[in-house]
Amino acid sequence: MKRLTKKKALTLVKELDAFPKVPESYVESTASGGTVSLVAFTLMAVLAFLEFFVYRITWMKYEYEVDKDFSSKLKINVDITVAMRCQYIGADVLDLAETMVASDGLKYEPVNFELSPQQRLWQMTLLHIQERLRVEHALQDVIFKAAIKGSPPVQTESEDSAASLSACRIHGHLYVNKVAGNFHITVGKSIPHPRGHAHLAALVSHDSYNFSHRIDHLSFGEVLPGLISTLDGTEKIASDSNHMFQYFITIVPTKLNTYKVSAETHQYSVTERERVINHAAGSHGVSGIFMKYDISSLMVSVTEQHMPLWQFLVRLCGIIGGIFSTTGMIHSLVGFLVDVICCRFQIGVYRPKDQVTAQENSKTLLAAEN
Repeated sequence: MKRLTKKKALTLVKELDAFPKVPESYVESTASGGTVSLVAFTLMAVLAFLEFFVYRITWMKYEYEVDKDFSSKLKINVDITVAMRCQYIGADVLDLAETMVASDGLKYEPVNFELSPQQRLWQMTLLHIQERLRVEHALQDVIFKAAIKGSPPVQTESEDSAASLSACRIHGHLYVNKVAGNFHITVGKSIPHPRGHAHLAALVSHDSYNFSHRIDHLSFGEVLPGLISTLDGTEKIASDSNHMFQYFITIVPTKLNTYKVSAETHQYSVTERERVINHAAGSHGVSGIFMKYDISSLMVSVTEQHMPLWQFLVRLCGIIGGIFSTTGMIHSLVGFLVDVICCRFQIGVYRPKDQVTAQENSKTLLAAEN
């Protein structure tokens, strides 16, 4: 009984075979078929190789969510060079709540404002990248992928004496509340004040005012050396001692998740404005560099994604099966057309019926005489 059951099961399985086998004695190999097979196998190999490169490519997925973290501090990373001596200028932050943030994390280093040829070449390269980023927005994905978590490169200190250095490099970081604020660099050191703060500008000669500056780096949040911020490499030259430079910055919290790094940083957009203050004409303001920032309530989540393995295998099977079926149909169609055009007309398949009948009668008579 068990053997009969097994035989019935095998018979049923054989009847369900969707790939019937043809005996080799019924199969005829041709040169045309071998050529088409060679072309098909080559095409399969090339497309499968290209599909593997597509499988290795990653892309960035952008999602938006509400930023619910309001209690933590925001880190401001600064590296700005001003064409004035360090003892003449001061930098600090005043937020929307009229709270003055201590600038203990900032260092004032005397430097030369002019760059060396290597530094100038790097700045021009950085400006070229910034220009391309404004045109080709897809390059931002490449920068996100290249982000590497770690410490930024350290700049070497100048070897000249402090007396011959006429500019000041202000670099370091500040921790501020997550509210709108104003980071500014102006004349005189800042001192606390009941209504905010003040700068001791009266002790500095007006002739020494020169707020030409270069922003080597300005970012918010965790420092990622692979990322290029919007104002990095910006250089402004003051045409007058009463020149005021203003930057209106909108900060967007960004959660970055790539295969190299997972961190929270802050991207920003900026609008620039500069003007010369003419007190005689009724203009108001103070000479200096003012960066007014505001923080968006939305957070952008940037995630690097990859094609799943199952999808790669499905696409690979589609390529192989599609090429195999298509080349088989093309080969059959071409063979049929060749047989019709080159062969059947020669043997007279399509000649008139009376001619074919006469030829057959003559063949019959010859066979009878023999």
